Parts: sequence; structure tokens; C-alpha cells
Amino acid sequence: MYDGRVRRVVQLVLSCAALGVGVALLLDARLGSDGYSMMINGLSLAGDVEFLLVNVVVGVALVAMAWVRGRKPGLGTITQPVVVGAVVSALLPVLPTPESWTARSVEFALAFVVLAIGVAGYLAADLGAGPTEVAALAWDPPVPFRWSYTVVQVVGALIGWLCGATFGIGTFVVVLGLGWCVDRLIPLFPATLPTRNCPSPLDVSDGEGRFH
Repeated sequence: MYDGRVRRVVQLVLSCAALGVGVALLLDARLGSDGYSMMINGLSLAGDVEFLLVNVVVGVALVAMAWVRGRKPGLGTITQPVVVGAVVSALLPVLPTPESWTARSVEFALAFVVLAIGVAGYLAADLGAGPTEVAALAWDPPVPFRWSYTVVQVVGALIGWLCGATFGIGTFVVVLGLGWCVDRLIPLFPATLPTRNCPSPLDVSDGEGRFH
């Protein structure tokens, strides 16, 4: 039991680090960010408020909403933003920042894959989720995760755009495709999932985008 807990914590940290790498690559490619980041950026621009402050306020609000719906915060709720933020801050200054469309597209494609693996890995550890993912999980059931996650991303992108944030072709790819990819990748991390009398909502996917 103890070893299983340790493996889950290690998976959580490593997956969050991978998520941070994906975010850094996504930002470096400059082809559009995810919907949640667009929303935070847009609200920051519209209200002339620091990005960090908006991020904290919105994050706390989403976690609180999920808690009301039965999704309690956990270690991952704190670990995800801290590790991701640290990795992004460390990588962005040293990334090569490609100029050609081809190089940026390749970097974006790599970013998307790493993002999906990072999100799936840390969710499969089942130790709590960050604001974006927990806001989606709060509605599963009745809405399958891949759809609730897409809705969260789409709504975030729309709010960000209405508030003045810019988006690119990459935004559409991330917003519409990331939830589906994460949904398919989570079942590839079964070994570290906890053993309970009642199965975790992330234990397996039924093939229709809902975890059982």
C-alpha cells in the first residue's frame, strides 16, 4: 500500500513536469495556447490585473466549484500548478524560439503530445487535479470527461477572446483535441492507480469517454 502511494506521488510529479514541458513548448511555438490560459490572459488584460492574481482567483473558484460537486482537492491540486509553473519558468528562457512555420509546427505537434501525456499521467495518479481538469471532472458523470474537458477549454477560449486575448490555429487543435487524447491515454497508466473497495472514477475508460 505504501509502495503504491509512493509510485503514485512519483507519477504525479513526473507527469506534472512533463505537462510543464508541454506548456513551455506550446508557448514557444507561438501558434496559440490552450483555452484556460487564454481565459486567464484575457481577464488579466480586460481588468488590468496581474496574470498571477487572476490565475489564483479563477483557480480557487474552479476548485471550490468542483469541491461542491464532490471532487475534493488533493496533493495534485497544489502540485500541478507549482511544478508546471516552475518548469515553464525554467524552460522558456532557454528554448530556441523557432521562426519558420515548419519548425514552429513541429514544436507545436511535440508540445501537444507531451501535454496529453502529462495531463493523462497526473490524472491517472488520482491524487487530485488542477483547476482546468477538476472543473471538467466535476461534471463527469453525467458528462463524459473528454466532452466536459472540451467544453471547459472552449468556454475558456471564448471568454479570453471576448476579453481581448489572441488565439491561433493551435488553440483550435488544443481546445478540440486535447480532451479526447487524454481520455484515451489515461487507461495506459493502470499500474499506479489506487486499490479501493469502490473503484476510482479514473480506473478505466468505457470507450465512450467516461472513466469508471
